[in-house]
Amino acid sequence: MQRRKVRLIPSRPIFAVLAVGAVVGLNACSPSGGAGSVPTKSPDPAPVVDITAAGGDQVNPTTPIEVSAHDGKLTSVTVTNPSGKQVQGAMAGDGSGWRTTEVLGYDTDYEVTATAAGKAGKTTTQHKTIHTLTPKAKAYPSLIPVPKSGNDVGVGQPIVVRFDHAIKNRAAAERAMQVTATPDQPGSWSWISNKEVHYRPKDYWKPGTQVSVKINLYGVDLGDGVYGETDRTLDFHVHDAWVAKADGNTEQMQIFHNGQFVRAMPISMGKDITPTHVGAHVISDKQQKYTMDSCTYGVCPGQPGYYRTDEFFAERISNDGEFVHENPASVAQQGSSNVSHGCINLDQDNAAWFFQNFGLGDVVEVTNSGGPPLPVWDTYGDWSLPWDKWKAGSALP
Repeated sequence: MQRRKVRLIPSRPIFAVLAVGAVVGLNACSPSGGAGSVPTKSPDPAPVVDITAAGGDQVNPTTPIEVSAHDGKLTSVTVTNPSGKQVQGAMAGDGSGWRTTEVLGYDTDYEVTATAAGKAGKTTTQHKTIHTLTPKAKAYPSLIPVPKSGNDVGVGQPIVVRFDHAIKNRAAAERAMQVTATPDQPGSWSWISNKEVHYRPKDYWKPGTQVSVKINLYGVDLGDGVYGETDRTLDFHVHDAWVAKADGNTEQMQIFHNGQFVRAMPISMGKDITPTHVGAHVISDKQQKYTMDSCTYGVCPGQPGYYRTDEFFAERISNDGEFVHENPASVAQQGSSNVSHGCINLDQDNAAWFFQNFGLGDVVEVTNSGGPPLPVWDTYGDWSLPWDKWKAGSALP
């Protein structure tokens, strides 16, 4: 039998196979390889700066602009208005944040630039424009008593806020208006109209009371696109209680100082066709000489009942033309009959004494005049409503 020749092929060196395996293993674990690679975080990332203000492109001007830094600390923040004036702000102690400390303006673009530095010296600067909301209208709150130094009023003085625009969201307005009385006394706001709200205590103010009023309406949404135009403050002191009690049956007016009777005066009140309103009146103005003109309430020259005359020691007790004042022409009727157009007439001596002792906020209570109650909307008919009805005029529970 012929033997078949077998060709021997040299095998590959074993070290080569191992080398290939080593390369394959290296590629599978390399962080720079393809699928399955694990990235590593840079040890010193660049800082991140965030600029925020709630409200999107309609930021409420009372909302602060806030700046924060991550992976670093803020080194500078500037906020400027269109005229280039910088807005004041405060930096957190660790440099992680910053926020404005003054209120902004309505309908204004503010340019914000903030820079932060990281640990390895890397810096990031961020820019952003913040736009504040644009009100449809701004409501200005005028105040009575008029804010001034040394305000001193009587125990019947209400706090009056009058707006130049109608207020739909009355509850929001009330929540923004704070009254603090020392000593503390129960009190409430009550709306006279959609543009006027008054505050009074349950009973007359206690003599010696200090009252502080804070009208924090700026930035407050008052409804229908109307926002508060500004904040205001008012402080006043309540002096001794001066209350006059005018009685149409006796034709006398008794004067009480801190509850003690001090004087009685003969008077003449409004005649039958122009009776004096009954109820508690509050003195809102006083003039040594005052021209009274019936045309101010619709009775003008040529019409029956027209008059125009100068009166002295005149103190207004309602906007319906009612005053306490001197009237020499009615001295004979004072103490016996009512002949005026609605005023309380006094002789010269009593009128001068009354003028010297009674002032803004003091009270004249009228009874038995034959007239209707003083309307709550008249200046100031606030005390004509009992306490429960007065409180019902508030927009808050």
